[in-house]
Amino acid sequence: MFLKGKTALITGSTSGIGLAYAKALAAEGAAVMINGFGDADAIETERKALAETSGAKAAYSPADMSRPDEIAAMVKACEEQLGGPDILISNAGVQFVSPIEEFPIEKWDQIISINLSAAFHAIRAAVPGMKARKWGRIINTASAHSLTASPFKSAYVSAKHGLAGLTKTVALETATFGITANCISPGYVWTPLVEKQIPDTMKARNMTREQVMNDVLLAGQPTKQFVTAEQVASMALWLCSDGAASTTGTNISMDGGWTA
Repeated sequence: MFLKGKTALITGSTSGIGLAYAKALAAEGAAVMINGFGDADAIETERKALAETSGAKAAYSPADMSRPDEIAAMVKACEEQLGGPDILISNAGVQFVSPIEEFPIEKWDQIISINLSAAFHAIRAAVPGMKARKWGRIINTASAHSLTASPFKSAYVSAKHGLAGLTKTVALETATFGITANCISPGYVWTPLVEKQIPDTMKARNMTREQVMNDVLLAGQPTKQFVTAEQVASMALWLCSDGAASTTGTNISMDGGWTA
C-alpha cells in the first residue's frame, strides 16, 4: 500500500471515472475525500467502503464545482478532516451537444466553469500545502478532446484544451517542489456522462442510438472498444508512484489510438 499516509481529493467522484480513482487510491492506503452529487445513502455507502478498503479515513464533500468559494472550502475541509490533499484529481465534468449557433450561452458558461475553472480553483487552493510538504500529485482528467475536436462540442473541446494548457503551466511552476501535474486524456469511457449525451447526439445528427455508439462514439477509436474507468484509474495510480516522479506537464492519451 504505497500511498499509506497520503490523502487524495477527487472531484466528481461519486460515480464513473472519479469513483474508480477513489477506489484505486484507497486500495493503496490513501485517505480519500470524494465529491459530487447523487443519492445521499449511496454516497455514504461508498464512503464507508473506501475507508474499509484503505484502513484510513474517507470523507465526502458536496461542494458545487461551479462555485469557487465552495471549491476553496472543500480543499480546506479536506486538510482539516484528513490532512493534505497530497493528491488532487480534478475529474468533475459536464457535457452538452449542440451546433454553435444554437449553443445556449448558459451551457457554455456552465461547461467552462465545471470542466476548466473548477480545476484552477482547486489547484490554487491545494498547491500551497503541497509546496510546504515538498510533495504533490496533480492529475486532471482531460479527454481526447484536449487534443482534437468533434462537431457540436464547442464548449467541451474548449474546456479540455484549456485544461491541458493549465496542467502544463502548473507543472512548470511547481517543478522544483516535488510536485507533478499531468493530464490523462481518455477516449470514450462508458460512464453516465457518455450515456447521457447519446440522446442529444441522436437529435443533433439525426441518428439512432446504435448509430451514435458505433459511428460516432467509437468511430475514432481504432480498438472499437470503450476505455474502462479502471484503466484510467490505473494510470492515475502510476502517476502517483515514485516511478512517475519525473513525469510532469504531460498529456497522456488513453484513447484506443484515436489521436494517433
